[in-house]
Amino acid sequence: MAGIYLHVPFCRKACYYCDFYFTTSLRLKSDFITAVKKEINSRRHDLKDEPVDTIYFGGGTPSRLEADEIERILGIIRDSFAVSDNAEITLEANPDDLTALKIREFKRAGVNRLSIGVQSFYDEILTWMNRAHTTQEIFTSISESQQAGITNITIDLIYGVPGLTEDMWQSSIEKFFDLSVTHLSAYSLTVEPKTPLHKLIASGKYIITSDAVAAKHFETLMKLMGEAGWLHYEISNFARESDTISKHNSAYWNNTSYIGLGPSAHSYNNDKRRWNVSPLQKYIDKIMSDEIYYEEESLNKIDKYNEQVLTGLRTMWGVNASELGEFRNYFKENIEKYVKQNMVAVFDEKYVLTGIGKMYADRVASDLFYVSGH
Repeated sequence: MAGIYLHVPFCRKACYYCDFYFTTSLRLKSDFITAVKKEINSRRHDLKDEPVDTIYFGGGTPSRLEADEIERILGIIRDSFAVSDNAEITLEANPDDLTALKIREFKRAGVNRLSIGVQSFYDEILTWMNRAHTTQEIFTSISESQQAGITNITIDLIYGVPGLTEDMWQSSIEKFFDLSVTHLSAYSLTVEPKTPLHKLIASGKYIITSDAVAAKHFETLMKLMGEAGWLHYEISNFARESDTISKHNSAYWNNTSYIGLGPSAHSYNNDKRRWNVSPLQKYIDKIMSDEIYYEEESLNKIDKYNEQVLTGLRTMWGVNASELGEFRNYFKENIEKYVKQNMVAVFDEKYVLTGIGKMYADRVASDLFYVSGH
């Protein structure tokens, strides 16, 4: 199994917290599509005929493209790669872009899963984030998507946001349940360098919430989702049933090969990681003039071990020590203290974070990393 990610960099507005590459101008949209098609053609052998089980249009805001543009790109991908008949084809979309007509057109183009950027069910929080949609547009877009026959829907929510009380967060999760969608991605607000949010906080115009509040929100999320029977299959991701686990997300966490297309997109093939240039004009110019448009790094055995620990511990499948080769004993010796603290559960040689452990996932993983010269 392999995956394809396509980064569509166009957005209607600049969300204050976002550190992904984007542009609010559509001026280069036609040139972008031409360049992406050329990149697809140039990379037709990169997956070595592995079946492609997931195609993901991310961004940015891919719903800024028209359905016929999505359809043309999908056609080139199918001509260039061995796309499975039942491939999961996801389109990230904002509620304000999704009219009933456009949803039907996306479905006809081949999209069978929508990732809708909800972020919050409160207009005042959406305004704080500088989002373009309203809460009413959230409910309308999801209802119309379901009526159009796209029932595989995931939404994003952000917690740890100033002004989001515990009661509001619990209410948000209840509203999520009422939507009858199949998947949830929930993230703690992170202040990334060089974002508008970082600048607003540095200037004193915004005050960020405490880590303790964000941790309480995460505890509440795990509790309510667990009581409702949802699968917490990755730190930030929940599936209603096993067959609604995102193939795209699973590719990242389970060491699957994937290629990234478009400006700033990343690719991985178990031995190398590479990332395309940005901004958009630079990406287009280099693609069209047949110049090198990416950087890459080769992964040594230590890199691979560290990555296997970092990604594996984030999932409900955990890390199987028997698959760590020469690092097996090192891993088992260093993780034992977290087992004793009930942060990690052990099943034979499989190590999985407990609810408490998930609160400290990054800290646990980094403590298990192997440093050269150790």
